[in-house]
Amino acid sequence: MVTWCIGRGAGTGVRYPDRVDEPNHLVLGADVGGTSARFAIVSAAAEVWAPVHLEVVPTGLVDRFEDALASVSHAQFGALEAACIALAGPVRGGHARLTNLPWHVDAATVARQLSLPGDRVHLINDVEAIAWAVPTLSENDVHTLHPGQLGGGNLALLAVGTGLGEAGLIWDGYAYHPFAGEGGHADFAPRDEVEWGFAHELLTRWGHASWERILSGRGLVDLYRYLVRHRKAVIPPFLAERMRVDDPAAAVAEAGLARSCELAVEAIQRFAWLLGAEGGNLALKLLARGGVYVGGGIPPKLLPRLDDSSFLAGFLAKGRMRPLLETFPVQLILDEAAGLRGAAVVASRLAARGEGAGGRHRP
Repeated sequence: MVTWCIGRGAGTGVRYPDRVDEPNHLVLGADVGGTSARFAIVSAAAEVWAPVHLEVVPTGLVDRFEDALASVSHAQFGALEAACIALAGPVRGGHARLTNLPWHVDAATVARQLSLPGDRVHLINDVEAIAWAVPTLSENDVHTLHPGQLGGGNLALLAVGTGLGEAGLIWDGYAYHPFAGEGGHADFAPRDEVEWGFAHELLTRWGHASWERILSGRGLVDLYRYLVRHRKAVIPPFLAERMRVDDPAAAVAEAGLARSCELAVEAIQRFAWLLGAEGGNLALKLLARGGVYVGGGIPPKLLPRLDDSSFLAGFLAKGRMRPLLETFPVQLILDEAAGLRGAAVVASRLAARGEGAGGRHRP
């Protein structure tokens, strides 16, 4: 029984249709983002999420996805039965171009490289992969940001990392149906003079001010640098050096959480408010009565700020819709491998049924 594929999502009892029992195969799940490509070889018959083999390839070390895939040695584990590649970018017709990497990935090429039939390899959006994982998450895999009123209904998902991804799960009264979206590229909505100025700067630089230009690692750094210019301040020497030699987004976040730089504090406070605001936007668009999930690599690192009033204030700031949003649960996904797990869910269903990801769930 594939209990990690058909799990009880954070204690809510959610499930997928077309239950698949006892597939006895090894499958490959991959999660490819702007900074790393992560691979997991998984026994689809396992009762818990316990990969047989894990490998992480920094994308800066290879020129193409095929080179990253070649680094995954699966011969010692036996032949693979299926693979699902989750990618940070839109997927269409078995092809994908990553948004933050100059990579083109083709399902047919991946199938040949893995010696698999073409119908046993699927490409999906990376945030859709997290959506596939949501019903498998346990209570230990999430942190409650707002309890709301737990019940059935659609789910909304935002993932913040190198970019901003959005997806959802539609509830049909019996099961959830994950789908991908590109809402992170929708127009950003500033709320005050500071954010209007930042939006104007983004428009001048890029020709478009999107939510992803703010709710991402690079966006946090750009927001901080803008605040420094707007306040006619300077970056403290210790932080300037840390940003130079290390991940600048992590440096700004740590300085803000430690309150060692006043403008870094403001940057992450605004970041948290805006993440809540866009989470509320998506929740309203999907009528996410079942809950809103926030994932990706950045939000767990900002947990102290998300736990204070900033995030929830942004989430609920929807005028006369506030009472409705107060009923929507909000969960922070703590499992950084959720996308990898979701890709393996899809791959296991391909191996078990050989007809797409469980019939109605074919990506």
